[in-house]
Amino acid sequence: MEPVAAAFEAVPRAGFLPARARRRASYDGPIPIGEGQTNSQPRTVEAMLELLDVRRGQHVLDVGAGSGWTTALLAHLTGPTGRVRGVELVPSITAWGQRNLEGAAMPWASIERAEPGVLGLPRHAPYDRILVSAEPATLPDELVAQLADGGRMVIPVSGVMLLVVKRSDDVDVTRHGYYRFVPLK
Repeated sequence: MEPVAAAFEAVPRAGFLPARARRRASYDGPIPIGEGQTNSQPRTVEAMLELLDVRRGQHVLDVGAGSGWTTALLAHLTGPTGRVRGVELVPSITAWGQRNLEGAAMPWASIERAEPGVLGLPRHAPYDRILVSAEPATLPDELVAQLADGGRMVIPVSGVMLLVVKRSDDVDVTRHGYYRFVPLK
């Protein structure tokens, strides 16, 4: 089984949805989780994780961690020798996402509240991989700077999914389809 497919099987979406929405877990679309946030469409998450190409033992940042589902998927991909740090701006969703993640029993993964005005978690950089589940208008230099040499970031920018690969001082950006996300704040 492919690693991303195995992660989806090991980390069911239902455990990361509000109780009233769990019956819709198989729906291939975004599901509201409160505070104007959504749990992303599974097909979109799958495409993003395939592009990200997460490996065992990597240090990964999950920006816009929300309910914790993508953080848990990433943690499955890194395995216990890796480290996944999720960051979420909305305090109530941050706490709920962390509780969901604790229920998944992956102590190498966590979610913390984003510091207002700061993108990502620069104090823990560099990251081998960065997944961004919210949409900025332009590619944020602050997140590119948090990538390790050889690192990859998948981010929707102005409706286009970008794969950003950092090699020394060079940054290679490729386009991979059109998507809609909540705004990155």
